[in-house]
Amino acid sequence: LLSRGLLALLFESLYSSSSSSNIITAQHVLDIQPEKVADMLQLRSVLSRGRNDGLQSIMTVVQSQIYDLLSLEKEKQGNDDNDVNSSSRSIDATSTNNVTESIAIKPPPPQQKQDESPSLSSSQLKTTKKQPTVAMLLSGGVDSSVALNILHRQNYNITAFYLKIWLEDELSHLSECPWEDDYNTCLDVCHQINVPLETISLQEQYKERVISYTIREAERGRTPNPDVMCNSMVKFGCFYDEIEGRGFDYVASGHYAQLVDGDDNDDNDEKDNEEDKDEDKDENDETQKSSNVKQKRLLRAPDPIKDQSYFLSALTQEQLQRVLFPIGQYQKTEVRQLAIDFDLPNKNRPDSQGLCFLGKVKFDNFLSAYLGDRPGSIVDAATGEIIGNHKGLWYHTVGQRKGIGKVLYPKVTAKGPWYVVAKDPKRDLIFASNQYDEDVFTAARTDFFVEDIRWIADGPPSFLRQEQDDDGDDNEGGEPKWKEGRLDMKIRHGPSIVQGTLLLTDGLNGASGNIHLDKKDGGLAPGQFVAFYTLDGNECLGSGVISERHWANFLLDSEAVLSSIE
Repeated sequence: LLSRGLLALLFESLYSSSSSSNIITAQHVLDIQPEKVADMLQLRSVLSRGRNDGLQSIMTVVQSQIYDLLSLEKEKQGNDDNDVNSSSRSIDATSTNNVTESIAIKPPPPQQKQDESPSLSSSQLKTTKKQPTVAMLLSGGVDSSVALNILHRQNYNITAFYLKIWLEDELSHLSECPWEDDYNTCLDVCHQINVPLETISLQEQYKERVISYTIREAERGRTPNPDVMCNSMVKFGCFYDEIEGRGFDYVASGHYAQLVDGDDNDDNDEKDNEEDKDEDKDENDETQKSSNVKQKRLLRAPDPIKDQSYFLSALTQEQLQRVLFPIGQYQKTEVRQLAIDFDLPNKNRPDSQGLCFLGKVKFDNFLSAYLGDRPGSIVDAATGEIIGNHKGLWYHTVGQRKGIGKVLYPKVTAKGPWYVVAKDPKRDLIFASNQYDEDVFTAARTDFFVEDIRWIADGPPSFLRQEQDDDGDDNEGGEPKWKEGRLDMKIRHGPSIVQGTLLLTDGLNGASGNIHLDKKDGGLAPGQFVAFYTLDGNECLGSGVISERHWANFLLDSEAVLSSIE
């Protein structure tokens, strides 16, 4: 009933704003952006978020129906122009222009609560002359299954893809087959709504781009993040290469994150002056065209625990331009309820745990299979005393407390709690301390160097740029200068956000910098990703990787105590 009422309001608004007093043209309807319907009707503040979503979905369905009708009409006209006037599709015969013909708007099917999806402008619809096509990444979990069903109800033309990236041949001896159950679940989910499912094997690409990275970082004593690399290099990387040429408009996934269009020239520097533009008009024409493309902004999901923007923080603009996150604005509890409402075959399936490529395999078992053991000493960071023995640097990370007691001498554990505070890969040493909360470790837990910074907007935000040089002159041309800026940050996946300052040090593109946190962090592990956010914590700006450079000072200070064990 409510859906009919919203549709009636929409019809009344269209009718009253139509340039003709007798008809509503298809062009008029197609020109509306679905996500702005609630604002057009002045209902956004009155309706709940779910109802606003439903209103947007109604508009999406109506536009899809119009598109289908106009496509069918054009096809029939090609066969017999004389049959147009007898069409039973309610197209007004007073118009001869297919794009502007009046139609009888049909009410949509019973409305389910649905997520925002990027709107398609009338120009996109007229150019493609087809339903928007989506390559849906399906894992067998509840999240991606709900995302698939949302897109299906929004009338997208979907092909689901199951990515076979687990190394079952090499890791099968460690556990059950980690992918077979997932694939069978995907088949059931797709069969329910008659969506085709394809399997693409990316095992070799995954081994080259993610497994090798993980092993290399772990062997160096660093803390890798395979999930970040999986998203940037595989799911939104080589998967794009695999489906290239098949004409998919979008790639969708079940990630908890949101994408919105930024403003034109959002966060860009000022354009060159008119004299410079006249000197190189052709080049600036191309620059202007590029600047008119709306940048995608990556926003956090409203569920702080499930938000996955951290794992997506290394994606580029080019990658994000094609992405849909259908469940991005939902709480996890709402997604679970949608799974029940859709009666999904996997509605009661528990959430997966562990890393994207391991499935049921434990990370330590994975590292053991590839790196084996390389024993070394555990040293008291304050005294240089050997207090235990480890089996390999890669089994421990900075800030670790849980499990460290198992590799310490029994008489030492009573003096805890002990924390891993640093690693020396050259000598296979792990430094531990029972004074981790004391002032002596304040600098090691608040100040660090970050490298390999990747900005989602293809460049550092303007508030990190210094507009004037040290002499007070305008800093135009040449190498940019940077100033300290405040940011929200995530040091690891989860709800915790910390504030601090970033001062970029790379003079060319801002790819490295120094960070100072307002409060001590639990463990700043080299190799770990840091995601940058605006100060409201909402928009993800990019990410960087913690360098082991801040270990250097600590290890240098430890040389005196290390001499006792040489």
